[in-house]
Amino acid sequence: MLKQMKRLKIVRRLTRLFFQASASLPVKKKQVMFESYSGKQYSCNPRAIYEYLKVEKTDYQLIWSVNKDFVKEFEERNIPYIKRLSLRWFFELARSRYWVTNSRMPNWISKPSHTIYLQTWHGTPLKKLAADMDDVRMPGTNRDRYIKNFHKEVENWDYLISPNPYSTKIFKRAFQFHKDMLETGYPRNDQLVNGNTEQTIMRIKKELKIPLDKKVILYAPTWRDHHNAGPGSYHFDLKLDLKRCQEQLGDDYIILMRLHSFITKAPDFSEYKGFVYDVTKNQDINELYLISDLLITDYSSVFFDFAILKRPIIFFTYDLEEYRDDIRGFYFSLEEHAPGSIVKTTDECIQAIERSSTENNQLKYEAFFNKFCLFDDGKATSRVVQNVFKAGE
Repeated sequence: MLKQMKRLKIVRRLTRLFFQASASLPVKKKQVMFESYSGKQYSCNPRAIYEYLKVEKTDYQLIWSVNKDFVKEFEERNIPYIKRLSLRWFFELARSRYWVTNSRMPNWISKPSHTIYLQTWHGTPLKKLAADMDDVRMPGTNRDRYIKNFHKEVENWDYLISPNPYSTKIFKRAFQFHKDMLETGYPRNDQLVNGNTEQTIMRIKKELKIPLDKKVILYAPTWRDHHNAGPGSYHFDLKLDLKRCQEQLGDDYIILMRLHSFITKAPDFSEYKGFVYDVTKNQDINELYLISDLLITDYSSVFFDFAILKRPIIFFTYDLEEYRDDIRGFYFSLEEHAPGSIVKTTDECIQAIERSSTENNQLKYEAFFNKFCLFDDGKATSRVVQNVFKAGE
């Protein structure tokens, strides 16, 4: 273990020197480096901005940073990419005029002075963030170190996107961000406004090869800080009884299972073939929102985005008290403000699904929408591009 740590320090020192040397070379003024969830996905706000610039036929050179284990989708889509943490990656990253990412970059990399760093982030917060966290349960760190490293990374950000005024206040305080906050709405959500058509929904369903005659449930839980086997290795304990769900709902519904990108050890869903479809790795979640008739989640920020569609949401919060009071903490009372039913058992969840088509939560949904989704008008990407790329020319 000690030898590995020493080797890692040496590698980081050498790559840092290489990065710094590369940054002294002439800047590529039109080059944009994109990354989503540490290179694990082609998704989220970076994808929306990338596709907007591509459709607009700008003269920007657009490149993706991709984890070596997730290159397949980029190759299939013919998207230009560089393997994350490769020598070429350091070289091109150092010379790029723009960085666009929705999660943090490696903490030991310092942004060159010629680079404009657009941090898009990836959700409206229910869970406490960074400096607002009372405790940090993630392995390999503690609260003080985690917050210090987080704020060190924030110093590199030139722009930060906010989806709503509520998030703006939290981001400024929790992230200690004092530069340009773009209160534009999230670019990724433009698709939920502009792409919510029967034609698009049918296309996505056919691509996924799911039944066209059944209703679609999207189950998208978040990760648990304390469910880990070491740094960067999280598991998910499935509490929803899928067998019982299949027995009760299988004639009318299918379930799309979407685990958090942090989960490295997933449950086996093979025995539920034809009822449960694991879409964790191969699909942008916005496309999954569009084809879903109903969302089941817990404390994930996905419900803020799904609310744009004004479709039923069920909160399966079997560990609510522990997660809220001991693990993470919330910014508001989920019981009071959740735009949907809160359940703690599989049977309660099934009952909530069965009554979802007739239950009237319109007033609660409207109040939630008006607070968190008013910027979602289908034009957020255009606003971001105008603020960042036009200003940077």
